[in-house]
Amino acid sequence: MSEQIEELEGSELGTKDFWESSYTREINNYRDHGDVGEVWFDEDSQNRIIGWIARQEDAIKADDSIIDLGCGNGMMLIELAREGYTNLTGIDYSPKAIELSKAICRDQDLNINYRVVDLMSESDVATLGQFKVVHDKGTYDAISLHPEDAKTMRAQYIANVHRMLQDDGLFVLTSCNWTEGELVTSFAGLFKLRSVIPTPTFKFGGKVGSVVTSIVFEKNK
Repeated sequence: MSEQIEELEGSELGTKDFWESSYTREINNYRDHGDVGEVWFDEDSQNRIIGWIARQEDAIKADDSIIDLGCGNGMMLIELAREGYTNLTGIDYSPKAIELSKAICRDQDLNINYRVVDLMSESDVATLGQFKVVHDKGTYDAISLHPEDAKTMRAQYIANVHRMLQDDGLFVLTSCNWTEGELVTSFAGLFKLRSVIPTPTFKFGGKVGSVVTSIVFEKNK
């Protein structure tokens, strides 16, 4: 029996204005102090995902196309580039985030394609083409927190991720707001569970839970 999905309470974290303001501050910090800013869900979470990708040598090659949805400061892709991956794209609907990620990438002399793209726009997504790996760490969460009609936006997000994923591709999603069961239920129409990337757990009241969930989907054929 699938879990019932209850919408999250809206938050400013689901608005573009919040992220534009946040990345404006981070641009100034980077320019003045060389501080690249926050790694969303911390570096441990990021490193777990990069490690998992690196172990999929048969499924993910160094020149396979990888896109990071809601890339923010771009550090996920910078670390992937350092690991030898060469076909990297980062998108964000915040122009300030893309300005910051481009500056960091340029200063590190790496070749990563960063673009301002609205994931809610089917026409924007269509210009991207398709990717072997689609990665999201926190963007689905932010969309789920939009103060207005997050349910419709989540459905649009899922449809657009399906459009940009190759038929043999992998969709790697990390969330701190949704459980594994809730994610599987929400994505069940277009995606099926491939694997779960282990994350630290805690025990409370006799139940075991995780602060974050990292899950890998593939397309329903």
